[in-house]
Amino acid sequence: MKRIVFLDYVRVFACFLVMLVHASENFYGAPGMTDMAGPQSFLNNETDRLWVSLYDGFSRMSVPLFMIVSAFLLAPVPETESMNVFYRRRFMRIIPPLAVFMVLYSTLPVLWGQLDTSMSLNDISRLLVNFPSLAGHFWFMYPLIGIYLFLPIISPWLRNATARQELFFILLFLLSTCMPFLRRWFGELWGECFWNEYHMLWYFSGYLGYVVLAHYIHKHLSWTRNERLLRGSALAVVGAALTIWSFYIQAEPGVLLETPEIEIGWAFCTINCVMLTAGTFIVFTAINWRESAIVTEMSKLSYGMYLMHIFWLGMWVDVFKNIYPLATPAAIPAIAICTFATCYLCTKAMSYLPYAKYIVGTASNVKKILPAAKNA
Repeated sequence: MKRIVFLDYVRVFACFLVMLVHASENFYGAPGMTDMAGPQSFLNNETDRLWVSLYDGFSRMSVPLFMIVSAFLLAPVPETESMNVFYRRRFMRIIPPLAVFMVLYSTLPVLWGQLDTSMSLNDISRLLVNFPSLAGHFWFMYPLIGIYLFLPIISPWLRNATARQELFFILLFLLSTCMPFLRRWFGELWGECFWNEYHMLWYFSGYLGYVVLAHYIHKHLSWTRNERLLRGSALAVVGAALTIWSFYIQAEPGVLLETPEIEIGWAFCTINCVMLTAGTFIVFTAINWRESAIVTEMSKLSYGMYLMHIFWLGMWVDVFKNIYPLATPAAIPAIAICTFATCYLCTKAMSYLPYAKYIVGTASNVKKILPAAKNA
């Protein structure tokens, strides 16, 4: 099957944005925190406030882009592929590398003193129930696995749903993405209370909305190429502006802040983040990308790069914050770029090991082909 070239570019772009997010978090984490932001945040000055807002806010499309790419490739599951076959193929692709790196994050940091023995043993004892304490980025794998589990179940509906029916689902999903903001003004919503978290829109909320959105774009969006470029860009710009602004107006320098509060607009299932993600993805579908050997290679290795990047991120943070300090506008992208390059080289080297696909994984990109957009 022919590779879908634009998805390689989306995947590499999203992988880099993940590292840009985590590079930025080193400039607003509370004192004593490293690599990733914790429950509390602290910005040193106005410069950090501005550039963290810009870099991190723009990059918040990273996780939803990965969700859309997966859904674009996999949904709906073909009728000829049984549930068992689908699960076996998908989970053999992602679970072994995840298991390897969960063990590594639970043990290797003991060697350089980031973990003590008791914490390491505690992490190992909990591997079946959650990610290690130093691998917070692995939270993403659990929603992704949940989406994989649900894909064979929702696929019969996707195969038969009309554009109007899918749009109805998407509209309810979009309404659910407004709820984090509505809760600030009105408190509990639509059946929520201390004994019930399952609100009226529960079944239309979360990352499943991105699955249906990806399928709608793939199958039903009939915009011409120029319309995709213009409307997608407008949607992305508005979404980016709202996402950046939502953090900036709350992130007061010199004050210890609650991270969930100042990051309310950075949650991946908020209306502004959906706009940013959907608009950007639509733009990517409209660009006539040329196949690039290096982009294809990075795309294939992106899973391993994602898994290992926290190992390298801390080193580059130390380089550009302490050893050769740069101003924040330069330090954040420098950390992200060097982390990305190091992860690529390391993953590439590891890809030559025996059974490498079970260690660093490999990303698929050959299932569906986007219908050619009409030229305006």
